[in-house]
Amino acid sequence: MKPFLPFVALAALGVALAASGPVSARDSGRDAGRDEGRDEGPPFPKGTALPPPADAGAQPDVPVDILKAVTKRLSADDFEGRAPSTAIEPKVLDYIVSQFKAAGLQPGNKGQWLQPVPTVEITASDYTPLTISGAGASLSFMPGDDYVATSYRVTPRSQVQDSELVFVGYGINAPELGWNDYAGIDMKGKTAVILVNDPDYAMEGEQGLFKGRRMTYYGRWTYKFEEAARQGATAALIVHDTFPAAYGWNVVNSSWTGAQYMVQSPNDGMDQTVANGWIQKSVAEAILRAAGTKTGGRDLAALTKAAQAKGFRAVPLGLKVSLGFDNAIRRSTSNNVVGVLPGKSRPDEVVLYSAHWDHLGHCSAQAGNPKDDICNGAVDNADGVAALTAIAKMNAEAGPAERSQVFVALTLEESGLLGSEFYGANPIYPLDHTVGGVNMDALLPAGRAKSYTQTGGDKSELGDLYLRALQARGLTDVPEDHPERGGYYRSDHFSLAKRGVPMFNVERSSDLLSGGTAAGEKAAQDYTDNRYHAPADEYSENWDWSGISQDVELFYDLGRTLADGTMWPNWRAGDEFRAIRDKDCAAATKGCNTK
Repeated sequence: MKPFLPFVALAALGVALAASGPVSARDSGRDAGRDEGRDEGPPFPKGTALPPPADAGAQPDVPVDILKAVTKRLSADDFEGRAPSTAIEPKVLDYIVSQFKAAGLQPGNKGQWLQPVPTVEITASDYTPLTISGAGASLSFMPGDDYVATSYRVTPRSQVQDSELVFVGYGINAPELGWNDYAGIDMKGKTAVILVNDPDYAMEGEQGLFKGRRMTYYGRWTYKFEEAARQGATAALIVHDTFPAAYGWNVVNSSWTGAQYMVQSPNDGMDQTVANGWIQKSVAEAILRAAGTKTGGRDLAALTKAAQAKGFRAVPLGLKVSLGFDNAIRRSTSNNVVGVLPGKSRPDEVVLYSAHWDHLGHCSAQAGNPKDDICNGAVDNADGVAALTAIAKMNAEAGPAERSQVFVALTLEESGLLGSEFYGANPIYPLDHTVGGVNMDALLPAGRAKSYTQTGGDKSELGDLYLRALQARGLTDVPEDHPERGGYYRSDHFSLAKRGVPMFNVERSSDLLSGGTAAGEKAAQDYTDNRYHAPADEYSENWDWSGISQDVELFYDLGRTLADGTMWPNWRAGDEFRAIRDKDCAAATKGCNTK
């Protein structure tokens, strides 16, 4: 998986997804609470007995020639960094389709290879100050230095005028946990002031309702804006704090200025808030001081502590906020590439494999090579598409599985997971017929590893297949680096996961067979420091393909075992995505709840 990335947006400027920190050494201790919360009861109507393990002796050899050829071609200079919705896209798509055909795939979208993804680009400008009035207060805060904001609504002007401010704690509504920060308050016409991350973020390990230090989806800024819109809020302002956010204000400021990208919706996003934004912690502290007795005399620190307890109730601040900005709008269309290997006995049941094909296009040249402004994206994610193609070839050679296997090269990952978001909202294969899947993103060319990790931890019953596959290979599972950064929610598998489909996102550890952790960390750090989202992310004939081959072996095993089995995996009890999977399966007439 690529380095941990807090936000997206500036792909056209070569800045998309500014990194929140380098890949670092693995945590030394295993999570003590790893097995807590597993569902020991019958989780699914059809049962979840593990399928027989894939026959390791029958597994086709990894076609390293395909890995090399596809990676080299997709990252070549004449593909200009694979920027979506540009003149180069048809050339990129034609090549991917040709490789899918050669691997043995059939067109996967009702006889077509492509799934069009309509997008909208919104660039805000001419911001007014954010002003606070009421209770004798008159405060003014400047865009960029004090606050940033954008809109998900496709409209030429976004204006919030005299909207009542309400402090809503962490802005979470989690019925399965008995937690609702919006209980008892009507947010229509109001602006939510929201804390970043989860209520448990300062706890060590994975104790607490929200898994302690490990971020859940409820801690992500994306969720907080979505929930504020569902509650009917006019606007939402997240309070930035570097420790729980895991990135500084400079990242927020740079990411939320310039072009922002969204999937086009039938109503042009008019069900979203008028404005979504961030405010500096010092700004929030000033606002709460101005609120005075309306908060019961509690400052930001005291309200934060109160919001970490179950039963917290939102606090109206007795203040009003105003802000506004203009929007320049551009519409465009990119494409996902979809291939399929139909199943022989249960073709309506689907196992999904995904990797994104897009990258940044032309970007800023690096020191020492001022004429090279192409971000080739060899690791991110030409080699992921190469792995996708290789796994398709391996499955075609092995013969049809019982279930269908769908291979999707996704677009617009670098612009906010938009290709996968569109597929998730407009699935070619129904999600209640999608068993699960494997996502591949930025496979580091380094040696074979002694262990792997599950990004997001042990979230679903897919973890049982994963652990068994590791055991069969003499590998071990190790905890994720920096679980507080929410890495699971920052790549394309998440667009399916949040809609209930369990998805694998596993990666090699830095503990390599040759050179140990020192060698693994050195390779990861070199990529992060020198090549990630830069022109130096280029193909090299000197790459070590043994680690990527190890990844492909494991990914093939995980997907093929699902495709040949009858298991319908669910999320662990208490996971934030469990309820939607249960609901979909209970309503299905085929798929995960065959009736």
